[in-house]
Amino acid sequence: MQTQNYLAFDLGATSGRAVIGRLCGDKFLMEEIHRFPNEILELHGKYYWNIYNLYAELKKALVICAQKGIIPQSIGVDTWGVDFGYIAEDGTILALPRAYRDPYTNGVPDEFFKIVSRSEVYARTGIQIMNFNTLYQLYAAKKEGSPALKNAKHILFMPDLFSYMLTGNMVCEYTEASTSQILNPSTRNFDGELLNVAGVDSGILLPTVLPGTFVGMLTDNLAKETGIGKIPVYAVAGHDTASAIAAVPATDHEFAYLSSGTWSLMGVECDKPIISDDSYKNNFTNEGGIDGTTCFLKNITGMWLLEQCRKEWAREGRNYTYPQIVEMAQNAESFRCFINPEDECFANPASMTAAIAAYCNKTAQKQPENDAQLIRCIFESLALCYKDVLIKMQQMVPFEIKRLHVIGGGSKNTLLNRFTANALGIPVIAGPSEATAIGNCMIQARATGLMGDRWEMRRMINKVLPPLTIIPEETDVWEQAYSRYKRLLNAEKI
Repeated sequence: MQTQNYLAFDLGATSGRAVIGRLCGDKFLMEEIHRFPNEILELHGKYYWNIYNLYAELKKALVICAQKGIIPQSIGVDTWGVDFGYIAEDGTILALPRAYRDPYTNGVPDEFFKIVSRSEVYARTGIQIMNFNTLYQLYAAKKEGSPALKNAKHILFMPDLFSYMLTGNMVCEYTEASTSQILNPSTRNFDGELLNVAGVDSGILLPTVLPGTFVGMLTDNLAKETGIGKIPVYAVAGHDTASAIAAVPATDHEFAYLSSGTWSLMGVECDKPIISDDSYKNNFTNEGGIDGTTCFLKNITGMWLLEQCRKEWAREGRNYTYPQIVEMAQNAESFRCFINPEDECFANPASMTAAIAAYCNKTAQKQPENDAQLIRCIFESLALCYKDVLIKMQQMVPFEIKRLHVIGGGSKNTLLNRFTANALGIPVIAGPSEATAIGNCMIQARATGLMGDRWEMRRMINKVLPPLTIIPEETDVWEQAYSRYKRLLNAEKI
């Protein structure tokens, strides 16, 4: 039986990689062929994504494939959500895309809500209110008098922008577009009235297409320059979370997922959006999934907390490997102090370690006295935050959540997963760690006729990449810790 190769470009907020997925009968193998950094570029107080550097890395990956004699059946691109690039009338890319951590959207939602109320924006989009959503970026750009916006015929979300750079063809993939807070989750059409309030013509956005849509072939120049030839590019689930959820190795629908990385995205897969007073109050979001599903989830600051601490420690000459980090946390004092990972003070502080210490001081807790205690504080706080989110989510979804599937890089953090199982009191099923790239490849396989619906995909993933099941322990101790954590959250509201 012939092996089919699928090339997944998986671009995250801190790094990108090119992964080959090999499908042969009931066997599936993954090979990372190229990895590269992705850093936000600060210039004159504004923050950008260096898409031209990233494009050069994509070309390197194509060259590597050609040199190794790997000819992909197809190519797919997934990225983070909300950000976008501007395209001129003649197809020119106008300026570098702004990064979602750019402070130009600080306070912008509150300004917008003076025109359209917060509750109405949520009711129309079902999207969690976050200051960097596309709607508020466009509103901020209009206020700035952005020349790029002024001269743009279209905007392309990040995965579609890279597909455009590869093929010269423009599409607007549904799962990525759903993160924007401009899309109606029931009709899957953009909300022209919200765009008009933002001062933007609704024609700037293309109609959405579903995952599996053919975008185009690699451009002639790219095919020749890299030596790989003409390869088709498909719109996969362009939002990395949607691609990751497609790879959850679940056997039934009674599960929640936690896509664990820089962000922790915790949710369930539903047949239709959940837009209610409770979902609005708890700030849950309804994003697009494959097979017409809705990803009902909550965005939580995840390993960003640890990543920023590691950068500080590295500058001070303390470079810890992940095994060292886990061992340090394992041996540190338990339940010394907690933080609320969703507090705005942790969004992008000048010093994450100082921000955590300041939070503990403000909440009358003992501060971490060393790096190990700080790591333990982050891990325990994330586990308790996950419990808080799960409790709220269970009250809104129409089925019992019996297990939590942890996917993404965080699925390899056995200590945090054990904390999470203990806190939640339900089994945690960890893996696959490469869920996003796997989902990307599987959707390409579907588009080329080699795979069926999402359950067929999941059965194969469960078989070839069996996950690790962690059974909860010490749940009474964690219940006591959760009571302390809730008092902390309630004190914030006073």
